[in-house]
Amino acid sequence: METLFVVLIGAVAAVLANRNIAVFNDGLRPIVSEHIEGRLKRRELGLTAFAMSFGLVIGFGIPFTLSASIILIHSILLGTDIIGLATPKNKWGTPVAAAIGALYGWGLIAGLDGFVKLFDHLPVNFLEPLGAVGTPVVVTFMAFPALAVAMQFSIKKGVLTFVVSALVRQLAVWVNTSGFLKIGGNVVSLNQEGMALIVGMIFLFTYAIKQKAEEGSMIDLASVFSDKVKSIKKNVVFFMVIGALIAGATNLLLMAGDPISLNLLADGKQTDAGIAAAARAIGFIPLVASTAIATGVYSPVGFTLIFVVGLFSPNVWVAVAIGAVIIFLEVTLLSYIARFLDKYPGVRNSGENIRSAMTKLLEVALLIGGANAANTIAPGFGFFFIAGFYLLNEVAGRPIVRMAVGPLGAIAVGIIANILVALGIMTIPQ
Repeated sequence: METLFVVLIGAVAAVLANRNIAVFNDGLRPIVSEHIEGRLKRRELGLTAFAMSFGLVIGFGIPFTLSASIILIHSILLGTDIIGLATPKNKWGTPVAAAIGALYGWGLIAGLDGFVKLFDHLPVNFLEPLGAVGTPVVVTFMAFPALAVAMQFSIKKGVLTFVVSALVRQLAVWVNTSGFLKIGGNVVSLNQEGMALIVGMIFLFTYAIKQKAEEGSMIDLASVFSDKVKSIKKNVVFFMVIGALIAGATNLLLMAGDPISLNLLADGKQTDAGIAAAARAIGFIPLVASTAIATGVYSPVGFTLIFVVGLFSPNVWVAVAIGAVIIFLEVTLLSYIARFLDKYPGVRNSGENIRSAMTKLLEVALLIGGANAANTIAPGFGFFFIAGFYLLNEVAGRPIVRMAVGPLGAIAVGIIANILVALGIMTIPQ
């Protein structure tokens, strides 16, 4: 039964990605939206998905999974993002995506250890450094509301939003290190990026709501936000299925939604893991909701509350049932959020700025992450290669999208480093 859960999750998640319905990588949702609206080809979409997620799979998801013998959800869903988006969206592509996704899920259970051991046989094992590719993304995402404010309203308001968000983040860090926040005797850790994101979104929507009051404009309920939410609601059955599967798998202690709860589960602290998962879910609701409403692409784990359901449910079948219900309620809530946004043209118009801000931040974050990873693999040469790769790509008219340059460059440096070491031209980095 455990293997069946993981296989089904892999198959369903790959289909959701293939049909442009849902992707796990938060940064991919605006990119998938670009493809849906005809501004990005399928080949470029698949390449971007690979570039953004491959390093996170093998450098972040898999190492955590191996360390605790519990699957970190990133390991499977980042992989199914790649599988689904790299497979053509047609009558044969979708079944192929489902089959490969199922096989990938089975492979995580059966062959994960062997895959990682392959890297141990390389002269330069660049598995761990590749995890640095996605590190800046988590931190920089909290800045996208400030950038959206600056783009839509003014640079002064953008700077104010950024400064307050940064202060709230550091306050959350202090709360975590001091153990100040407790529930039932258990210390609760806040997601500092999530808290900063909440503040940034409050600033963004406050400015947008004021814009409505100042302009006194009439409201058109048939807004782009409502259209996006409708596209999500029509696929609610798919979300209920995968929500039920993930909640059940979590209840069986097969997987976890984040490294903190994963490590707590590994130590046998299931209640603490549930509390940690709840705190994380609260912090990530603004990110998932805003990206879903702005792009029309949802997350296969929704607001991540299904992990909380799985950890606190008395058995697997209760978890399956409640997980499906939770996802249904989340999607229903999105429509109410969209209706609220429809009443405020300033908020409605912020959708394009939100998407543009996310894209710009991802370009910068992934370039920095790729450069750091490449330089860890091959000190000195890594920075040189990424800088040259980026500039030559710009001069050539960007045949490779900017977001893919950093991750692909880091992987290329890893391959080149192994070749140079094998030829005796380069020494193994210490």
